[in-house]
Amino acid sequence: MKDYYQILGLQKGASREEVKKAFRKLSSQYHPDKKTGDESRYKEITEAYATLGDEKKKAEYDTYGHSFSGGGGNTGGGQGFGGFNWADFQTAGQSGQGFEFDISDIFENFGFGAGRQKTARGRDISIDINLNFEESIFGVTRKVLLTKNNICQSCGGSGAKTGTEMKTCTTCNGAGKIHETRQSIMGSFSTVRECSACNGTGKVPRERCPHCAGAGIARTQEEIEIKIPTGIQNGEVIRMTGRGEAMPHGQPGDLYIKVHVEPHATIKRDGTTLLTKLPIKITDALLGGNYKVETLDGVVEIKIPAGITHGEFLRIKNKGVPVDNRRGEFLVKIEIETPKQLSRKAKKLIEDLRAEGI
Repeated sequence: MKDYYQILGLQKGASREEVKKAFRKLSSQYHPDKKTGDESRYKEITEAYATLGDEKKKAEYDTYGHSFSGGGGNTGGGQGFGGFNWADFQTAGQSGQGFEFDISDIFENFGFGAGRQKTARGRDISIDINLNFEESIFGVTRKVLLTKNNICQSCGGSGAKTGTEMKTCTTCNGAGKIHETRQSIMGSFSTVRECSACNGTGKVPRERCPHCAGAGIARTQEEIEIKIPTGIQNGEVIRMTGRGEAMPHGQPGDLYIKVHVEPHATIKRDGTTLLTKLPIKITDALLGGNYKVETLDGVVEIKIPAGITHGEFLRIKNKGVPVDNRRGEFLVKIEIETPKQLSRKAKKLIEDLRAEGI
């Protein structure tokens, strides 16, 4: 007796999502219309999925195996796949009984997607943009000049010469759709697709537009304003919906902008926090002092407290990365510089300090 889980290469009790994934992979591999196809293997795969893809049948199969009511055994009455009841298979999805088998999973393997229609869409465009560190933190507006397919300004995308009429498409007889019938091992299937001659409109130009040769689109330059948001990070991608290439009687593609941020010479970023290093003298570490620190908002004077240690951080509020209506922090890492050479006087003073236990 066949084990449906083994047929799909799964462990018993696999989830329905795993079942669906395995079916799509195997049915595509063994489809009879493909070079690697195997009709008998394909039937087994389809039969297994018809059971394991149904919540109720899967539960019964997991409990009773092939002896469950939907497991077959009766080869009459429309059962072309042995224990697989094709009539049940066709109607189960309409009964509302929890059968989540998508019949398009099989149809897609025949190359026509169960007659599903997709809106024509223009090509997406990807570009790269370089920002300096300050621009990535505070945001900036950039203008770029793109050469791409846009709707023809002369004909407005119709493809017809100005002042001329449109005529009925002879390919689809004005329907805008083409009906096709295909044969498969499961019988005949009728599908409907958009007419490519008229792009689904049912009309074609009587005289073509001389500017776009009837295409409805023309390759032109367009200046696009890109608003870079505050706090954007290196490698992030901005999507501008509908700013890609045009498609007559369809949707335009999108524009994707990948951001490249140049590093700052002295300032690093960690989330919404900015960090820098500040070298100070050992005497200022002991006694305290005032130092100037470069931030992205300009130079800020900070006070070094007496007794500060190497590697300690001082915090400057509201000088970090802007987030909503607030700012992150700016951290200053203290690096105490140790002199490589000492004068006799300095050496004597330090020796005196050591004698004091400092």
